[in-house]
Formats: sequence, C-alpha cells, structure tokens
Amino acid sequence: MATYAIGDIQGCFQALQKLLDQTTFDPAQDRLWFVGDLVNRGPDSLSVLRYVKGLGPSAVVVLGNHDLHLLAVAGGCASPRRTDTFQDVLSAPDREELLFWLRHQRLLHREDRFVLVHAGLLPQWTAEQAVDLAQQVERVLRADDYRIFLRVLFGSPRAQWSDDLTGLARLAAITHAMTRLRVCSAEGTIDFSYKGSPETAPGGFLPWFEIPTRKSADATIICGHWAAMGLRIQDNLLALDGGCVGGRELVAVRLEDRRLYRVACAGPAESTGPE
Repeated sequence: MATYAIGDIQGCFQALQKLLDQTTFDPAQDRLWFVGDLVNRGPDSLSVLRYVKGLGPSAVVVLGNHDLHLLAVAGGCASPRRTDTFQDVLSAPDREELLFWLRHQRLLHREDRFVLVHAGLLPQWTAEQAVDLAQQVERVLRADDYRIFLRVLFGSPRAQWSDDLTGLARLAAITHAMTRLRVCSAEGTIDFSYKGSPETAPGGFLPWFEIPTRKSADATIICGHWAAMGLRIQDNLLALDGGCVGGRELVAVRLEDRRLYRVACAGPAESTGPE
C-alpha cells in the first residue's frame, strides 16, 4: 500500500489526472492525501470534487480556505469574489451532495508521525492538541446549523488565537490558523496579510515552521497554501503548494520513500474537462 500526498489542486482537474498517471496509484489498495483547496481559481472545480468524493475511503481530505469559502458562498454566509471559479459546483445537479460531503471532511488528519493540515500549526500547539482543536471545528461544520459558524468565520475580523477564547470565536481562530497561516511571531501572532516568500517575511515574523520553540516539531507536517514558497521538503515538513493554479506545477510525494511526482500546469487557462 502506498500513500501519495498531493498539493493544492484548486480546480485544475487535468493536472491532477496527469499527475496520477505518473504514479502507480491503485484506489483498491493505495491512498491519496489532499492538503486542501480542492476548488477555486482553476477551471474545473466540479470534476475535482466529483473525482475525489468518488474515491471513497481511498481519499483523505483536509479543508483549505478556498473549500471553506465555497461552503460559505453556497450557504449564503459570504459574498462571492470576482476571482471565484466554482460556479460549476453551485450549478451542478449534485451540488448538495457534493457540499455535504465537503463539509464532512477533516480540518486536520494525524496518522503515525504525519500531520496533514492545509496551512500549518501555531508554534504553541502540540500535534496532539491540534488534533483536539481541529475536531472541535469539525463537529460544528458537520452539524445542521453549520451556517452560524460560517457567518462568524467569514463575517468577523480574523482573530488571533488565545487559550482564553470561547465559543464560535475560538473555533474561528483555530480555523483561520490551520487554513491561512504562513508567518507568525514566536508567540503565535499571525500576519494574515503576508503572502510573499519566506525569505522576505516582515520583521518580527518567521515562517511558522521555523519558530525555534514550535511544539509540533516532533511530527512531520504535510501542508500547502503557500504558493509563493512553493515546494519545500525538510525532515519534518512536506510543503506541497507548487502554485499549479498560477501556471507552475502540481506536486505529489509518496510518503513511504518521499519520491516526488511533478507536472507542469497551464493555470487558469487550462481547458476544462467534462462535467
């Protein structure tokens, strides 16, 4: 059995198919781990969702910020953006089935020494604590009244994490950290506006994985979200956002031996696949 972790797809279905053609992936015995952002900005979010959902237990998915944005727009909890390209999902006959499946995916997945999360973990969180925090959010997203949480998540300023937070504000801070983190202070204060490269982080901030006191350093974090950084492989980090939707590459790594698979991407101009 092999496990392939795949970077941010963002609706680039053809690139995903080409990437899988490079592997020996067999859904009967292998698994695909997706770092989130299955949808948006690319041309064929609908085909990506249908394909990954159809994999059943062969797929492990964590939610990214674009996936949550889709759920919020679909639920009337956030306004669409000019750059959104998931109207194919919103107009699909199986829309409700796909959205139900999407909001029942994980925010974080931990297995053996690996932690799969979209953006990263705050330095004060251990891997064990992060599992518990993510599960608090997952329970609310899977509830019938999930829209109340999404309205807070997308309707309020992004709050910094504090152990003292309670209620929906606490869940929103957890979600923002796990789906939007790039750089933070040693104390865990996030600069949500920074999207540049790790080398030019603003003063007082470091890439989250370079904080010397990070409590999750004993785990190998598999993540995406940071297109400006691109692929970065370290002993305890597999950062897999190759910037596919921007016309760079889609990346996968086989966890058992860290073999890399990469395909060049056409970006938003990529022709759409069948619906």
